[in-house]
Amino acid sequence: MSSPKLALYYFESCPFCVMVNNLISQLNLDVEMRDIFTNQDHLNKLMADTGKRTVPCLYIDDNPMFESSDIMAWLEENSSNLSKKA
Repeated sequence: MSSPKLALYYFESCPFCVMVNNLISQLNLDVEMRDIFTNQDHLNKLMADTGKRTVPCLYIDDNPMFESSDIMAWLEENSSNLSKKA
């Protein structure tokens, strides 16, 4: 089974995003970071897909997951099957 493609929609000053990002760093996961404040295309995709601009939002193989606690629990439960940073 291949590792799912992960992308985190976030913005820097969001405290919930910071918590998720810290866990991603601790687990050394390879996650594409998509800042919705510095890249309008990222915001547009999030809005088009979900109808909202709520972050953090983790895309797991193009399926969005909201709620920082749910995201962190999923990352911890699946970390052994996820791609790590080189």
